[in-house]
Amino acid sequence: MRPVQERRGVFPPETRAQATAVACSLPQQHQVPLARWSRSALARLVATSPQLPAVSASTIARWLSAERIRPWRYHAWQHIQNPETFLERARPVLQWYAQAPSLLREGTWLVCVDEKTSIQARQGEQPPRPACADKPVLHEARYHRRGARHLFAGLSVADGHVYGKCLTRKRFVDFRSFLEEAIILEAQRRKVQRVILILDNGPTHAPKQLARWLEEQERALNGQLSIQVAWLPVNASWLDQIEIWFSILQRTLLQPKHFLSTGALEQATSDFIAYYNQTARPIK
Repeated sequence: MRPVQERRGVFPPETRAQATAVACSLPQQHQVPLARWSRSALARLVATSPQLPAVSASTIARWLSAERIRPWRYHAWQHIQNPETFLERARPVLQWYAQAPSLLREGTWLVCVDEKTSIQARQGEQPPRPACADKPVLHEARYHRRGARHLFAGLSVADGHVYGKCLTRKRFVDFRSFLEEAIILEAQRRKVQRVILILDNGPTHAPKQLARWLEEQERALNGQLSIQVAWLPVNASWLDQIEIWFSILQRTLLQPKHFLSTGALEQATSDFIAYYNQTARPIK
């Protein structure tokens, strides 16, 4: 039999403690087929327990709020499997980040390079409507697909400036083309003697092909510019500062989407980069 409550709406501390303990466990541990708890799911489980009195979802929510426990939310995380190997690659990159302005003054330009793949050009059946009193910007949920583009981009760590190029494919030859037309030309314009490229281990970067191609480039430049690659640890592209800028691009230009064509998407991306560079600052 269920224990009798002494006063309506008042629960003994043991009930609150047990409900909180359930919230701090995974649903599968209680044979509940959910990925994470909701308030109502917790109340439902507590209601089926003969050792506990029935507790409303709002009461459980109030208890968990006081304990700052939110089991309905989740964050992805990734542990470092081999700390020594991780630090061997990560430490010099992080040190270069801290030294980027002084390195640039000495003639070494530090650039984070990666690609944002498959940016969709979606055209809403109606154009977006601007915000007005008590209403946000309205965006049409129905859309037509107009194609996609891959954005190759590089971020200058010392000053935050971004260089980008949209391409139809994401092969090594496309990555090489971006380096030639954007990064190497900018390095020559800046008159630096060395470029350090921060790269993750994505297949587009093709380490062996890249090494041979960079040697050819240095010979073609008559030794006036050397190019060094700093490979990030495996599964650590989150250390690449260009990923932070991709997040800015996603939140401020690409969400929500309304592009009439891939050409319009390319132009909007180019315009955004120019606009961003007007007030660019180093990422800290």
